Amino acid sequence: MSKSFEIEPAFWNLFPDTTIGIATLHNFDNHGEFPQAVLDDANQQAQQLVPETPIAQNGVVADWREAYRKFKTKKGARSSIENLLKRAQQGKPVSSINPLVDLYNVISLRHALPCGGENIDAMVGDIKLTVADGGEPFHPLGEDDEEPALAGEVVYKDDAGIICRCWNWRDGERTMLTEDTTNAFLCLECVNPERKDALEAALTDLKELTKTYLNADAETSILTIDQPRVVIN
Repeated sequence: MSKSFEIEPAFWNLFPDTTIGIATLHNFDNHGEFPQAVLDDANQQAQQLVPETPIAQNGVVADWREAYRKFKTKKGARSSIENLLKRAQQGKPVSSINPLVDLYNVISLRHALPCGGENIDAMVGDIKLTVADGGEPFHPLGEDDEEPALAGEVVYKDDAGIICRCWNWRDGERTMLTEDTTNAFLCLECVNPERKDALEAALTDLKELTKTYLNADAETSILTIDQPRVVIN
């Protein structure tokens, strides 16, 4: 049975101008190593995108600070792109994890957009971007204890619970990408309508890199308030 990704009305009520880029990857090999030189180059590019200190004075970070003020978040939660760009700015680049994770980190750093991914085969039913009722189960990546979602929190979820909390802040253990992952769902997020071209360029870049380094079968699409759903396998 096919699975789908849908962005629900509760999300659009908060962020009607947001654009989400989707890539579904199939039949790839996630073993081996991603070229360190590509990661290093992406970190150098990212430093040029955040020249101002403190980091929130840079537009690509300020956009997400403003977005995070519109919904309930866990104290201290920041967008994934702020965390990556802050590390680049401080000369503390993220270390290699596995080829696919390294690859989407490169995309984030090059284009200053959040990019994340999940293992399609570990998902239960369809995946949705929505607003949590509160109490939905979530097992944070690398932690022992559950941390249920807060009421009013923007989340990605499937039929078994939350798979990413505070929009793109924290991934879950259950659908994490590992070396054995062969089918994946990736998403790019753009909250500033003036950066839609950047999202389109990033999605094209993502598709090319997954073909080059993973030999993946990739399909991409862009979701908006007028086109909120796509089949992902």
